[in-house]
Amino acid sequence: MNAFGTDSSRKVIQQLESAGHEAVFVGGSIRDYLLGKDASDIDIATSASPDEVKRVFPHTFDVGIAHGTVLVMMDHEPIEVTTYRTESTYTDHRRPDEVIFVKSLKEDLQRRDFTINALALTLEGELIDPFGGKEDLEKQVIRSVGNASDRFDEDALRMVRAVRFSSVLGFDIEKYTLKAISDYAKMIQHVSVERIKVEMDKLWMGIEPEKALTYIVETGLSEHLPKFPDEVHRLASCAPFTAAAQGWSALMLSGQFTAGEIAAAYKMSNREKAFLTAVQDAFDSRLTGRFTTDHYYRFTFDVLTAAEKVWHAFHPTEYRISEDEMVQNQRELPIRSKDELEVDGRDLMTWTEQRGGRWVGEWMDKIEKAVLYRTCPNDAEKIKGWFLNEYKREK
Repeated sequence: MNAFGTDSSRKVIQQLESAGHEAVFVGGSIRDYLLGKDASDIDIATSASPDEVKRVFPHTFDVGIAHGTVLVMMDHEPIEVTTYRTESTYTDHRRPDEVIFVKSLKEDLQRRDFTINALALTLEGELIDPFGGKEDLEKQVIRSVGNASDRFDEDALRMVRAVRFSSVLGFDIEKYTLKAISDYAKMIQHVSVERIKVEMDKLWMGIEPEKALTYIVETGLSEHLPKFPDEVHRLASCAPFTAAAQGWSALMLSGQFTAGEIAAAYKMSNREKAFLTAVQDAFDSRLTGRFTTDHYYRFTFDVLTAAEKVWHAFHPTEYRISEDEMVQNQRELPIRSKDELEVDGRDLMTWTEQRGGRWVGEWMDKIEKAVLYRTCPNDAEKIKGWFLNEYKREK
């Protein structure tokens, strides 16, 4: 097996080992490495306590010291180093009541969610796989470490993580793990919406979101999520997605929810809510015909593509506006925003020798529309002539 990790991360392990401690690469980066993917977010686990880690390295930061994580700066690269640990009971089904530092790597790996994530790799390239994660990768199976019911009772978010991995990796969920999700589905209500949304954002971007969405319904998770459409086939028909925002747009429109309902249910940012509101508006407009000049001007390319994706999924036999067509139509607009006009309100006041007021904004709107619909070119002198003529006529 080829050398794994960055030069800096390998130096961290070397120095921990030189100080008499165990240290290995762990986490999703090992899974991705074995799948032949680029390994990102490289993490290191060690038998050294947080204090011992800080004694080995001169430049560290306490980023999660209560859970044993120290950020080591090595050659200007931040490397997370976490002490082997096990966890006590999970009274709230979200976080452990107590974190216990241990010296055994197997104990550390045993607390992890799925076998494909309970892998470690030594500096020499030896794979440490006490729970059959490599075999499950080969079989393309998502299976809990140990008893699935125990894992989900500890942290109910793991159920959503399971379906997220089914989307991202295209893997099947092992039958006992799947049954445990069905048995514990209602426990997802104990998990913060913010954590659920993070997993859903990743789910939308997976290679098989349809599979994950089917699992969500089959296990009953859909009944306990903040908002989820009854007709999952409509939502699944919109896949795949090139951005998480497309997935949320499809969920909203498939369930006939409003942008406000989805934004509130999943505690979205104002920016995310604004995007969904625009998609909803664009989708409603698309129901009456193809996008017009006004739509290409009002909506961003991302909003238009999200609305069109869902519209076409719901109307597969109707004409679909291609992305190339949208790009071309937006490119041909005389202006893309009012800021591109060759005149501003001060010009209007100069031409009319009038003070500012509401009339300035109203006339700037008229000029914007005239230029957009090519009634008048976007040229200062041409606009001046058009404006003075219209201004005098209306007076």
